[in-house]
Amino acid sequence: MKTGVDHLPEGKRRELAFVVEAIREGFAFAIARRTMPDLRGGRLLKIILFGSYARGDWVEDPVGRYFSDYDLLVVVDREELTDVPEFWAKTEERLLEELASGRNLRTPFSLIYHSLEDVNEKLRLGRYFFIDIVRDGILLFEEPGHPFAEPQPLSAAEALRETQEYFGEWFESAERFLTNARDNMSRGWTKEAAFLLHQGTERFYHCLFLVRTLYSPKTHNLNQLRQLTEDVEPRLKEVWPRATKFERRCYELLREAYVKARYSRHYRITDEQLTWLSGQVELLQTIVREVCEARIATLAEAA
Repeated sequence: MKTGVDHLPEGKRRELAFVVEAIREGFAFAIARRTMPDLRGGRLLKIILFGSYARGDWVEDPVGRYFSDYDLLVVVDREELTDVPEFWAKTEERLLEELASGRNLRTPFSLIYHSLEDVNEKLRLGRYFFIDIVRDGILLFEEPGHPFAEPQPLSAAEALRETQEYFGEWFESAERFLTNARDNMSRGWTKEAAFLLHQGTERFYHCLFLVRTLYSPKTHNLNQLRQLTEDVEPRLKEVWPRATKFERRCYELLREAYVKARYSRHYRITDEQLTWLSGQVELLQTIVREVCEARIATLAEAA
């Protein structure tokens, strides 16, 4: 694993230093308030930069309104400390406020949280996502004395079996949600249709990520899933154009649908917006199918 960010511009290095300090401060504050015995002495062990900023191929496109995120893996010493609402929500809120103000942070960020035991188990199981992080990631913070396990790559036959199982389960599930969304659209049930389109989109992203990396984060955050999956498969960037106000608004309505379409009486979405979103989710479906089938074919040849 690398330990330097000299390949990044000075402004990016300052931003990352600020993010690391915010994560450490936020964790220290959260853990200091806990009195339960199994949480006392909880420790933040590592903060690792991975993805495009670690590789050096990040994108900043003001015209197309596409900006790569800082992808960060936060490693703690026990599974209980990965609970986002309990331990990390205030830190993420602080970083979002800083991002909105532009004072100390101007680059979007995506955080995932895992215990050291969980990461080591995934390394032993040959999960490509974590193997790539250990190989290509950049260590921004580390508590000494807590090494990662030695990765154990899967055989081609093992990878093929798991990949086929993930594709069969998740792609079919995503298609069912898309079909149900179309049915709800035809009945004029707009809020329900928006929620179902969100669920179909989420599952298509999980499907591709599982097929390509044998892992997917436990999140309903569409922005996070989108960023992580587009980093794995750049073709997906064409699914959500942002050239017009209409396109940007439609995506925001889809992103908000997971909560607001179910619980907010103020959530509104038009037939025109739903029709556009449905078409984009169908495009996502096509790309995910092509990419996943190509991955399975490659593994089948090697097995």
